Amino acid sequence: MKKLTMIVGLITATAFALTACGVGGATNENLLDDVRKRGYLLVSTDPNYEPASFLNTDGSRAADTVCPFDAYSTAEMQGFDVDVAIAIGDGLGVETCFATPDWDVITAGSWGDKWDVSIGSMTITPERQQVLDFVTPYYGTPAIFAVHTDATYESIDEMAGQPVCVGASTTYETWLNGDDLGPGVVIVSEAPADIEVITLTTDQVCALALAAGRKDFVAYVTSQPVVNANISEGLPVKQLGGVVFSESLAAAFDRSSTLDSTTLQAEVDQIIIGLHEDGILSALSTKWFGVDLTQGFVQ
Repeated sequence: MKKLTMIVGLITATAFALTACGVGGATNENLLDDVRKRGYLLVSTDPNYEPASFLNTDGSRAADTVCPFDAYSTAEMQGFDVDVAIAIGDGLGVETCFATPDWDVITAGSWGDKWDVSIGSMTITPERQQVLDFVTPYYGTPAIFAVHTDATYESIDEMAGQPVCVGASTTYETWLNGDDLGPGVVIVSEAPADIEVITLTTDQVCALALAAGRKDFVAYVTSQPVVNANISEGLPVKQLGGVVFSESLAAAFDRSSTLDSTTLQAEVDQIIIGLHEDGILSALSTKWFGVDLTQGFVQ
């Protein structure tokens, strides 16, 4: 009887160990099989990065969604990155769901299998490549300065020695600090000297804080589409100077994933190439940004 109890205990422990693997607890040997078995791709993205990704206040969660209770469904998110993620999910034959962790958590890697892929306008940099794998870029954006409409600055040279806001762990922070951005970024101009870098959770928070009258920084750096969206939304901000750098943006995968993501990466890469060739990415870019940003990205 004692021996039988030990055997039952070993079987139970083995079953528990197997079900503890991967997002959703599936037991497949690779992430692609796991995604297809559970029926959804869990994508990390930013809920406050209009027009790339933001919450849809008019959307309601569908009753038949297979998304986890703590994830957003396609009806609850919107934007360019969101539509790209949905197209990738469609290509895989699964539903797309969204997780919204902080950006610095996403770029740090070691996701603990909490989501499958980042589709959130992420630039390929040497630092990120140490912990993340990237596939073919799906678009690219120019980076610019923005200031309050009441500001009298006329060029970015006047930013020297000034406090400037950026999202934490972004390429904008890296550029302001004078650190290496790698070959995926084309530098147009060096950052003004002695800038005091103020970091907030996202670039959009910088814009909202400046518009609300915050005085501990005089400008923010982000992508031109974000600034254009800020202006369209009626925020009292304006672009300062020209483009300071341009960057390639791609889907990213965690190198420390419990399940091998190689086959999922290959599938997503081919889907993105197909979306380029079919003109779907160009159409989505024009829809959300008013311009095709998919052809000029850095390779």
